[in-house]
Amino acid sequence: MQAFAGRIIQAMSAYQKRMQGEIQTALKAGEKEKVSTLRLLLTSVKNDEIRLGGELDEPKFLNLVRKAIKQRKESAEQYRKGQRPELAEREDREAELLSEYLPPAVSDAELQSAIREFVEGEGLSGRGAIGSVMKEMMARYGGRADGGTINRIARQVLAEPG
Repeated sequence: MQAFAGRIIQAMSAYQKRMQGEIQTALKAGEKEKVSTLRLLLTSVKNDEIRLGGELDEPKFLNLVRKAIKQRKESAEQYRKGQRPELAEREDREAELLSEYLPPAVSDAELQSAIREFVEGEGLSGRGAIGSVMKEMMARYGGRADGGTINRIARQVLAEPG
């Protein structure tokens, strides 16, 4: 039985090992909210791995984390609308906890510079070029930048008189 457990642990990715370790630490510290949040994320990871038939790579894991954060932010907004600030605060705390699993975000200034450089280098202009810019920037910064932010900055850069 112990050999089987060892193989399961070896098959776990680095982020799963990190989550397991943090769950154990939170259990010992009595941090129920953290345990619950991390267990939900770990379950989502395992479900996706089963669905895909293999281990999640880093981009898929990061997308899963972003999706979980987005869900919590949307829930928090709904709780605020429903006059339930205590539940909204809990969702905000969970989103903050999950954001620790994301790499540091790239700054708007850095994105703007990269987009401007790409647009000038490729000789792109106008609204029709947004697809090319989005594809390139998501490939470069997909794990560190939100698609909406990239889109907004790309539209600004492409609207500038050339």
